[in-house]
Amino acid sequence: MSDLTLPGTARYEWLTRIRATRPEEIAEAAARRRRRGLPAADERLVIIAADHPARGALSVRDRPLAMGSRPDLLDRLRTALARPGVDGVLASPDVLEDLLLLGALEGKLAFGSMNRGGLQGSVFELDDRFTGFDADAIDTMRLDGGKMLCRIDPGDHATAATLESCAHAVTGLARRRLLAMVEPFWATRSESGVLRNDLSPDAVIRSISVAQALGATSAYTWLKIPVVAEMERVMAATTLPALLLGGDPADLGAAFADWRRALALPGVRGLVVGRALLYPSDDDVATAVDGAAALVREAHA
Repeated sequence: MSDLTLPGTARYEWLTRIRATRPEEIAEAAARRRRRGLPAADERLVIIAADHPARGALSVRDRPLAMGSRPDLLDRLRTALARPGVDGVLASPDVLEDLLLLGALEGKLAFGSMNRGGLQGSVFELDDRFTGFDADAIDTMRLDGGKMLCRIDPGDHATAATLESCAHAVTGLARRRLLAMVEPFWATRSESGVLRNDLSPDAVIRSISVAQALGATSAYTWLKIPVVAEMERVMAATTLPALLLGGDPADLGAAFADWRRALALPGVRGLVVGRALLYPSDDDVATAVDGAAALVREAHA
């Protein structure tokens, strides 16, 4: 384990040494990791998301490179994962491998992020190719499932390839009895070319309707969806389990209030939150995470 009293990158220099000289230790750490099962009947989950950097999405509110420091991100992740009530993490291969070597995933759920090719702000953003985990790697690494972003723009031909790739991933994970976490959005480009997700209730319902039908079976499919207006109507669009995403809210208190209301709805199984908890405005990760975990416990009570 690293010494958190050391400054900056020095805390994690040993990770680079392992990668340079003994890369096989990553697979060994995955093979011996103590796993936990999927949730019980009424259990709710708190999952920390950390797959944003792999898509070039490093900003948090007014900090354009907030997620650009890997030592800082690992510090925040370790703090979050050590808090009571946190069940696991969702991340790209590089981040999960660091956490494996750090021993931070013992007894936690671990979900691998699969399609990170639609880089934020790029002209090919909707050509969201699978550049991360595939179903085989998730199975080999003894992870608990895979997550895929599924943005749907009827005006962009790249959407068809993304839908097909997501369908193959859902099928591949289900064949291995691994959870497929699908994050759908109905999206459109502005006249200036900026891609925006439509967060109206009707658009979210439409995106859910497409996403839940992807693949040869939906038996192992969960949804990762935003909290929007009329959540009762939104959740009535599916019988699949759903996890609420956190986004990058300007007001964490308001976000907590929205999450509390949505967590009470049937079908909502917990939170998948990244930047909102890892980079709160006061940088008190532990307090932010504890607050989210308390919301989930309250909904489960």
